[in-house]
Amino acid sequence: MGFRQWLSKAEQAEAERLPPKSELESDIIFVLRTIYDPEIPVNIYDLGLIYGLDANPENGQVHLRMTLTAPGCPVAQSFPEMVADAVRGVPGVEEVEVEMVWEPRWSKKMMSEAARLELGLV
Repeated sequence: MGFRQWLSKAEQAEAERLPPKSELESDIIFVLRTIYDPEIPVNIYDLGLIYGLDANPENGQVHLRMTLTAPGCPVAQSFPEMVADAVRGVPGVEEVEVEMVWEPRWSKKMMSEAARLELGLV
């Protein structure tokens, strides 16, 4: 069951909507939900900043495609490495690559229902 047991009911429902392909991905998503955007009080996963997650449980390689709420974000230089460091702490992860992407441009539509509820946007 990994880290999934610690998710709230809303987070579990969201995870079931887009189920991880492996327990390793589930554990990585749990960790991504502990990292908060510096300007919006929502975690980066539910905020919709993670565009792609590929985790190979066989060799521990992880590739994340992520964005920021704005290209000029003050943490644009340091945030990807912070995310990579957090993911490296997941058991079974050997190598992490974080690819910053700017297309499609992030919008509030990319937030999970849980994030919209948290921010009072529903």
